[in-house]
Amino acid sequence: MAALRLALVQMAVGSNKLENVKRACNLVKDAAAKGANLVALPECFNSPYGTKYFQEYSEPVPGPTTNLLAEVAKECNIYLVGGSIPESENGSLYNTCSVFSPSGEMIGKYRKMHLFDIDVPGKIRFQESEVLKPGNRLLTFNLGRCKIGIGICYDIRFAELAQIYSEAGCHLLIYPGAFNMTTGPAHWELLQRARALDNQLYVAAVSPARDESATYIAWGHSTLIGPWGEVEATTEHKESTVFADIDLSKINEVRQNVPISKQRRLDVYTRPSQVCVANGKSDQSQRTKECSGYDIETNKHVD
Repeated sequence: MAALRLALVQMAVGSNKLENVKRACNLVKDAAAKGANLVALPECFNSPYGTKYFQEYSEPVPGPTTNLLAEVAKECNIYLVGGSIPESENGSLYNTCSVFSPSGEMIGKYRKMHLFDIDVPGKIRFQESEVLKPGNRLLTFNLGRCKIGIGICYDIRFAELAQIYSEAGCHLLIYPGAFNMTTGPAHWELLQRARALDNQLYVAAVSPARDESATYIAWGHSTLIGPWGEVEATTEHKESTVFADIDLSKINEVRQNVPISKQRRLDVYTRPSQVCVANGKSDQSQRTKECSGYDIETNKHVD
C-alpha cells in the first residue's frame, strides 16, 4: 500500500460554531497539502467542551458540520476522522465521531462509550452522564492494509476496548480527546503508551489546543505512540498539527520479538466469574491446576 501519513490537528476551539468548523476544514486542507492521507480532528472541535454547551451546539449526524467534513474529505482525497461533536437524535445527546472516505462518504460513526464522570476533590468534577448518553457500537475502517479503530477520550482508560480492537485486527487506534490540566499531565501520555504496549499497535490521541480562558482547559499534547510504546511524534499545548508515518512492519517486528498474543493464558482469563476452591485447599498451584488445567510448577497443561 502507499505510505500512510497521519496528521493530528490540534486546533484552537472557540465559541463560534461555524468559525470552528471553517477553521477545522482549513487545517485539514493544510494537512492534506503537506502529504497526509489520514487526518484526525480533536474531541468537540465545533464547540466548547462542557456539559452546559452540549445541547446548544448539538446537531444531527449527518448534519451541517458533518456535511462540511464530507466535502473537505472529498476535496482533499483523504480519510478524515472527524474528531467529535455533540450529536442530537430523538431527544438524546451523544459525543460522536464520524469518519469519512476520500469519496466524501461517511463510512461510520462512533458514539463515546464510556462517559467522563469523575470527581477529584479540590481539582475537577465533570459528569458527562448528566447530559449525554453512551454509545454501544465499535467502529473500524480500513485504509489499505491498515485497519483502524476509533475511541473517544475517556474510552482510552478502558483496556478492554483496545483489546477488542486489537483482536479484530486493528493496527492503529485513534482517540480524539480532551484531557484536562489535572488528568492530562498525569495520565494522557501514560494511557496512550499503555494501550499501545498492551496491544503492540499504534495509538494516536488528538486534543484541542489549550485555551487558558475556557471553562474547561484542555491539556493539548496530541501524540502518536508506536507499537514498542515509544513516543513517535508529539507537540506542546498550542495550535499545531502533528505529522507521522505509520509503518506496519514495525508492528510485525514487535509482535515477532515479543509474541504475547501467543502466550496469553486464556484458560485462566476466560473464567473470571468462577471462584474455585479445589477440594477445599488453599494452595495456589494446586487450585490453578485443578481449576484451569494448568500446572504452575511444570509450566504446562495437564489432562
